[in-house]
Amino acid sequence: MRLARVFAIVLLIASGLSIRGSSVRADNWPTWRGPTGNSVSHDTDLPLEWSEGGNNVRKTSLPEWGTSTPAIWKDAVFLTTESDGKLLLLKIDKQTGETQWTRQVGTGTANRKPAGGENRAAKFHDMHNLASPSPVTDGERVIVHFGNGDLASYTFDGKLEWTINLAEKFGKYTIWWGHANSPILYDDLVISACMQDSMAGQWEKLSPSYIVAHDKRDGRLVWNTPRMTGGDAEQCDAYTTPVLHRSQERTELVVMGGNQLDAYDPADGRQLWSLGGLVGGRTITGPTVAHGLVFATVGMRGPLHAVKLGGNGLRKADEAVAWKETHNTPDTSCPVVSGDLLFMVSDNGIASCFDAKDGSEKWRKRIGGENHKASPLAADGRIYFLSRNGICTVIRAAAEFELLAENRLDDEFMASPAISDGKIYLRGRKSLYTISK
Repeated sequence: MRLARVFAIVLLIASGLSIRGSSVRADNWPTWRGPTGNSVSHDTDLPLEWSEGGNNVRKTSLPEWGTSTPAIWKDAVFLTTESDGKLLLLKIDKQTGETQWTRQVGTGTANRKPAGGENRAAKFHDMHNLASPSPVTDGERVIVHFGNGDLASYTFDGKLEWTINLAEKFGKYTIWWGHANSPILYDDLVISACMQDSMAGQWEKLSPSYIVAHDKRDGRLVWNTPRMTGGDAEQCDAYTTPVLHRSQERTELVVMGGNQLDAYDPADGRQLWSLGGLVGGRTITGPTVAHGLVFATVGMRGPLHAVKLGGNGLRKADEAVAWKETHNTPDTSCPVVSGDLLFMVSDNGIASCFDAKDGSEKWRKRIGGENHKASPLAADGRIYFLSRNGICTVIRAAAEFELLAENRLDDEFMASPAISDGKIYLRGRKSLYTISK
């Protein structure tokens, strides 16, 4: 009887949705790469075509500059930026595009001097700065992180809840090209990753790599797990953000970097499994999870591995890896999965499509734009590829290549796209673009 009642309720809900219309809205984009951490949105009826100055494009000027992706909750859009030595958090009204308030989180300027020597500081690459980590929100607070180590929480009305500096607390950053890992939320925890040059052979005491969790409500330290993978020099460096995978058995915090892919229990930081031997270089492109697999690319345009989730302890590649691809893999952007298909784009604009489960290639095409750094977005049966010089190529999310649109904006784009309430948000160097249908 209860099952029948539940089934009837489901039918009523489904019929109600269809009566209200065919479009679906998913209002919140709370963190980098969206609610699932995989650059997938369930919004439909999204904009397909736009241009600079078009009547469906709104621009909000930003204090320059940063490469963080906006975090969006209901009518609040949060962005971080580095401007004249000030590390800023902005709250923008989603409906009007007006900046509601600005808070200075800290101070700092990205070091552009050559790195090296025993007392060296990280030298930030010219393509990013201290405002590279993206904010994260739970609807009550927004938590921000900057490349100098500042980690802080603010209420939606701009009140500071707490602030700490990870570099001061756990050791200064020694990553070669500037710290950029974004925090994520799990229950009442905010989790941060630091993966960097251990300085082995240069410092008497090794520079730590670690994953750390703080209570999101008061900043209290909950757990800190060392992650010293044995990588050498720049191979230790990773600019990636962990991703959460929830199954009936457990939740895994999946981390890629330092020549290693591994998973942790996000509640206590205990390592669940690890797969080593993924030797390449520094790692920028982060993991993507779908179909019981984690898709991770070895640093410096190495092979893309499809690794089976689950397991315990040290895993062997011949048992854990379902398939891998060696050609035209991304150095920077993350792959994205839509349905049973995996899509990726190399930095020089070669897009590829594969069967996500077995790795069989469906197509490989050169698309528009120069220098693809932003991660592609899957939504509304489409894939959106955004290049650094402002060209967004939209294709059908299908096993046969079909170009739907090629759009251009006059700005520089490193941040990954976000979607909320049927609109696409593109953060440029100078402006936040809101694109409507």
